[in-house]
Amino acid sequence: MKEILTINELIKSACRFCEIESHKNHIDLIGVTDGKNVGTYVEHKFEQFLQSQYIVEIGNSAKGIDLPGADIQTDIKVTSITQPQSSCPFKNARQKIFGLGYNLLVFVYEKHDTNNTCTLHFTHCAFIAEQRTSDFTITKRLREMVHDGANKEDIIGFLQDRNVPGDEIVYNDLAYEILNHLPEQGYLTISNALQWRLQYSRVIELNNSVSGVVNYEW
Repeated sequence: MKEILTINELIKSACRFCEIESHKNHIDLIGVTDGKNVGTYVEHKFEQFLQSQYIVEIGNSAKGIDLPGADIQTDIKVTSITQPQSSCPFKNARQKIFGLGYNLLVFVYEKHDTNNTCTLHFTHCAFIAEQRTSDFTITKRLREMVHDGANKEDIIGFLQDRNVPGDEIVYNDLAYEILNHLPEQGYLTISNALQWRLQYSRVIELNNSVSGVVNYEW
């Protein structure tokens, strides 16, 4: 009988998956240069890998993230080591400060092709807990400001200076929440574009020194 998937088992499974798939010939990807197509291929293979061993809920476009189960709440991201980043749908400015609202599981690969072979060497696999999915620079500065005694006007001025998306009402609400619920230190780099780019380099470099961020390297 299959077990119900847990976060710990999800992380272990991701590592096993990387080790197994790094030794395979992925003939369907020979000559494929579009990172999105590679990402979709890896995501589907990993979802099938999970389903073969666990009771797990797999998401769809309506549910928004890849693994939407109440105890999992994790989105899968696949990115090339040559430029470790990927896109994430924009919802609101609050995500930049308080996180995306779900965990991230990131596969980083290096692709090598010949005429009849394709290898995907997974160089890193990282799990970023929901509370660590905010922007590194903004949360770092906000935490410093609150520690130094900043008031609501100071916080609003900072948000405006950083062009955080929002109007006066959004800034007021965010400043109030920041002062009453200090944001956790985030470890992503999130731009202000409507389609935010999540750059994971800092996560890879942390070397498992921060709770809520787990990284494996091969």
